[in-house]
Amino acid sequence: MKIKILGPGCMNCEKLYETTKSAVAELKLDAELEKVSDLREIQKYIMMTPGLVVDEKVVHQGKPLPDKEKVKKLLQSK
Repeated sequence: MKIKILGPGCMNCEKLYETTKSAVAELKLDAELEKVSDLREIQKYIMMTPGLVVDEKVVHQGKPLPDKEKVKKLLQSK
């Protein structure tokens, strides 16, 4: 599983990264997490940050940020 956290490095982007990292650990998933901060790359997926992309599919964008339980559900549905 390849997971991308999209955002310029703001507080919300960092929070989503940490939440996702924790969810991956709790679920014991074999996943690669990547922070994407390049605006051109981000715009290929979303217009509002932060964004969460799982295996090249956008599963979340913008606010409000999903909590850990929501992220776990998003990851398990893949």
